[in-house]
Amino acid sequence: MGQKLKITGWITVGVVAGALTTVSLQTVARGAMTPLPLEEIQQLSAVFGLVKTDYVEPVDDKKLITDAISGMVSSLDPHSQYFDKKSFKEFREGTSGRFVGVGIEITQDDGLIKVVSPIEGSPAFRAGIKTNDLITKIDETAVKGLALNDAVKKMRGEPNTQVTLTILRKDESRTFPVTITREEIKTQSVKGKVVEPGYAWVRLSQFQERTVDDFVRKLEEVYKQEPNLKGLVLDLRNDPGGLLDAAVAVSAAFLPENVTVVSTNGQLAESKATFKAAPEFYQRRGSGDPLRRLPAAIKTVPVVVLVNEGSASASEIVAGALQDHKRATIMGSQTFGKGSVQTVRPLGPDTGIKLTTARYYTPSGKSIQAKGIVPDVMVDETAEGDLFASLRMREADLEKHLGSGQGEEVKDVAREKAREEARKRLEEETKKHVAERKMPEFGSDQDFQLAQALNQLKGKTVLASKTQTERKEEKKEN
Repeated sequence: MGQKLKITGWITVGVVAGALTTVSLQTVARGAMTPLPLEEIQQLSAVFGLVKTDYVEPVDDKKLITDAISGMVSSLDPHSQYFDKKSFKEFREGTSGRFVGVGIEITQDDGLIKVVSPIEGSPAFRAGIKTNDLITKIDETAVKGLALNDAVKKMRGEPNTQVTLTILRKDESRTFPVTITREEIKTQSVKGKVVEPGYAWVRLSQFQERTVDDFVRKLEEVYKQEPNLKGLVLDLRNDPGGLLDAAVAVSAAFLPENVTVVSTNGQLAESKATFKAAPEFYQRRGSGDPLRRLPAAIKTVPVVVLVNEGSASASEIVAGALQDHKRATIMGSQTFGKGSVQTVRPLGPDTGIKLTTARYYTPSGKSIQAKGIVPDVMVDETAEGDLFASLRMREADLEKHLGSGQGEEVKDVAREKAREEARKRLEEETKKHVAERKMPEFGSDQDFQLAQALNQLKGKTVLASKTQTERKEEKKEN
C-alpha cells in the first residue's frame, strides 16, 4: 500500500563457514546507529556453514541467503513479503491492473492459501472459485508451508496455459480440483449503472492505478443518464484493497475538502502521516485532479456503502472515513480488518521487500487492524439469512497478525460459541444436500443487500440481520 519506493540503506554482510568476517556491522534504525546482535548473527553464520557442509546434497549459496531473507520477513506478519526478480515484476503488474494469471486475491491461512476474493470476470471467477476457498495444491505441489510469493509464482504463467488448483471448501465439506486457463487479467475495477429512476449503484472491486479515473468516468455516465440523482450505493463488497492514494481520492469525492480521510502511525517519521481530502494527497505527478470533473451534487447526494468480510484495507479506509464523517450509512457485514500499511523497499534494481510499516486509523482515531469497520446496519447476504458468517476468516484469524495497538485485546467468547453452533449447523446442512449454493450476482435484481441499501436511501423498512453481531477484537496468541 505504500506510495513511495525508496532505498533507506545498504548492508553488506560477508559470511564464511562457521564465522563472521566482520563483527562491526550496524544498521540504521529510526535515525540512530544500532549494533546488530552478534551472538544471533554468529548462529546464523554457523547454520549457513552446517548446511553447506553437511546437507545431503549441495545447496546454492544464493538460494540459502534469499530463503533466509524471505523467512525473516514473512515471519513478521501475513502481509510482509520478500520479492525476488519475478515476484517483484508481478507485484508491480498487479497494482497496474494487468498481469497473466488466474485472477484471485490470496492470503495465507494456517499454512494453506486462502482466497480473499476472485477478481470479477477473471478465469478463477468464471470457474466458480469463491471467497474463503482454501487452495491445498497447485498442480502437483502441496501448498502447506509454501511461501505466499511462491504460490503466486506457480499460479502465474504464460497466456493460454493451464493450472489445476485443488480447492478445500469448508462450508461444503468437500475437496475438488479446478483446472483454469491462464490469461492476461485486465481488471476493470469500476462497474455501475442506474438501477432505477433516481438511484444508482457503483461497484469498486479493487483500488488500482486506473481506479480513480474509471470511477469519475462512471459517475459522469450515471449523472448524464440521471441528472437528478436521489441516492447512490457505493459497493465495496469483496474489495480486497489496493493503492492508498486511490482510496483517499474516492473518499474525497464525497467529503468536504481538507477533512481527514485516514492517518497512519509507525516507528519511522514518514509512517506518521495524515491524509486529507485534498488533491495533494491523491493527485498523480504530471496529471490534473480527476475529481474536478464530478458534479457538485456528489458532495451531498445520500450514500450507502455496502461492505462484507471480503472488504479489506483500502476499502475499509473509504468506509471508515465516510462513516466517521457521517457522510454515508455503512451496511452489510463487519469488514476483514486489514488495517496495516505496507511499504515497498527496493533492495536492488529488481528485488525488494514489502514491509508492514504502520497501522491505519480512521478520522476519529480508531484502528482498523484486526477489528475492521462495523456497519451502521448489519444486513445478511440473502433474505434467508447469513447463518455461517461466524465461520468466515478475517485478519484476526491470520497467523502472526498484528493487534490494533489500542489497549489489551479481549477474547470473544460469544463468537467462539457462535462458531461452534455454526459448525454444528453446517454439519446438519451437509447431511441434507451437497448442492452448491450460488450467491446472486452483485448488482442484480436478486441482490438482497443492494435492495436493502435502496430501501435505506428511500426511507423504507430495512430487513436488518437477526444473526450477525459485532465481532470484538480477540486476544492475540504469542
